[in-house]
Amino acid sequence: MAKARKTARKSTRRSTGAMRRSASSQDAIALLKGDHREVEDLFEQFESARSAGRKGELAQKICQALEVHTQIEAEIFYPAFLEATKDEDIHHEAEVEHDGAKKLIAEIEASGPEDEYFHAKVKVLSEMIKHHVNEEEKRDGMFAKARQAEMDLAELGERLAARKTELMSSGGSNSRRRVGRRGDGMTAQRPT
Repeated sequence: MAKARKTARKSTRRSTGAMRRSASSQDAIALLKGDHREVEDLFEQFESARSAGRKGELAQKICQALEVHTQIEAEIFYPAFLEATKDEDIHHEAEVEHDGAKKLIAEIEASGPEDEYFHAKVKVLSEMIKHHVNEEEKRDGMFAKARQAEMDLAELGERLAARKTELMSSGGSNSRRRVGRRGDGMTAQRPT
């Protein structure tokens, strides 16, 4: 059973890598769904990791992937969705969910596996993201409404892919810096 999960996880990672390589040829929804699958895989790896060091490494990968994903959605996809559909309810709910995730991401990045609440924070973030993904991907969710509105998803996909590449090459979100322990038991503050 464990071997089957490990093989499935490796297969998912390979297909996720292929999705990243061809991101520029994907429409916006395919690119964003690819990000969702990548983060789901990272959360699964986190849950099965045994060492604190591996959990810390995976948590940082999760946080970086989510920071980039939420930024490209907020900068490019969400405004285009709102303009095309005028659906403020779905748009605003997605923005509020992003804000909640960003706060928890900041707490995770500012701590580490030695924090007694670290695992719980990553678990809650996972649950928040599962809910958010379900809201976007469900039959009458944001992605379905974007397709119905006949948005130019190919052009949006190109813009999302370019911005994602830019953010990934700079190490994550340009608006935030990595936070770690300062060595005095205090965590560095993020600029606001």
